[in-house]
Amino acid sequence: MLITAGLVLFGISLRNLNTIAPLLTMFFMITYAMVNIVALVEQTLGLPSYRPTLKIPIIIPAIGAFGSIAIMFVLNVIVALFSLIFIVIFYLYLVKMNIKSAAGDSRSGLFTALAEWATKKTNSLRQEREVRSWRPDLLIPVTMPKELRSSFKLIHSIIYPKGSVKILALRNENETDQRNMENFLKNAVKKFKESDLSVSYSVIDNTDFNTTVNVSMQSLNAAFFKPNIIFISIDTATSNLSYYNKLIADTKKNNFGMIIYIPFATASLAIEKSINLWMTNIPADWKETFSVNNNNLSALTSLLICRNWKGNIDVHILNNNPNLIFGENDIEDLKTMVRFPKRTTIKIHEGNLLENVAKEKNADVNIFNIEPGVTIDDMVKIVNDSRISAVFCSDSDFENVLV
Repeated sequence: MLITAGLVLFGISLRNLNTIAPLLTMFFMITYAMVNIVALVEQTLGLPSYRPTLKIPIIIPAIGAFGSIAIMFVLNVIVALFSLIFIVIFYLYLVKMNIKSAAGDSRSGLFTALAEWATKKTNSLRQEREVRSWRPDLLIPVTMPKELRSSFKLIHSIIYPKGSVKILALRNENETDQRNMENFLKNAVKKFKESDLSVSYSVIDNTDFNTTVNVSMQSLNAAFFKPNIIFISIDTATSNLSYYNKLIADTKKNNFGMIIYIPFATASLAIEKSINLWMTNIPADWKETFSVNNNNLSALTSLLICRNWKGNIDVHILNNNPNLIFGENDIEDLKTMVRFPKRTTIKIHEGNLLENVAKEKNADVNIFNIEPGVTIDDMVKIVNDSRISAVFCSDSDFENVLV
């Protein structure tokens, strides 16, 4: 009312209402246009909630919206532009106020319809996800808050800015522990959302770790927008780690990638600057086939972490294949095809992995691929012997660091 009163007094003070008539007309035309646009959007979405008593062809609101905006520019181009800019600013202000409507609004339906259209269009082009559209979408099984708390910064470094997290919490039989878990999850979700990341969680009423994660992966395989990586953080003080070996096999079977974080007890991620990436068993024809075997997810993970740490990567290639020769040109080709940062160094090693890792002490984290036959106990030994936290990665079929 105060704004209206101010406009009225301003118009009267001009002593000529024709001066402000174009401006007033603009807002009337914007109102007419928005009514038609709302009707057009609601009718296009075809939602059951849109049940008007007066049914009209969809062409009518389309013409009404176009005609209203066209008339604005016919009357006065400058005033029309300023009116539209004012409306956009006012809309952004209302969005920032985060006003909630009991009846909701059509925006969520509009974005949902666009997402469905895009999904159908993508499926018509190709059933499988393109490797070029890969991004880290983590599924994180959690039994206790400390599993997520200890790896929160690493998870953030992997998924920021466009990845996502789905937390799979196993229900705790102790009611107090369960309440603590749910409170922790709400705070964790809030913290992720502060960085504008997509995050959600679900509590599963099952206490068996392997069965819960395996069934979840199988169920999610039917979805188009599904997680593509299982992320787990391992406490080396835990007595029984054997069930993680089965989980590695299950992720392979379900075409999921896997990231296993094993922090070294006293070091964690140190100062978060230096990354050692260990690449093994690269095929001799890697340039012709655009394949580095099981090194894709580990390389992509190192690139994501490096970007968010603003750090540097030292690549260590373990080459025990007599048919694979890494000359200076090959090293430059690898650096170019993977698009490593400029300061990246690449070294070639031979011999045993553990012995070579023990020699390279100047890193905040080691990143490895999970070779066939490597167990959780082997990974824990690498971490304890090197005294550096490590990330172990297993590829699915949907990553390729060379494209």
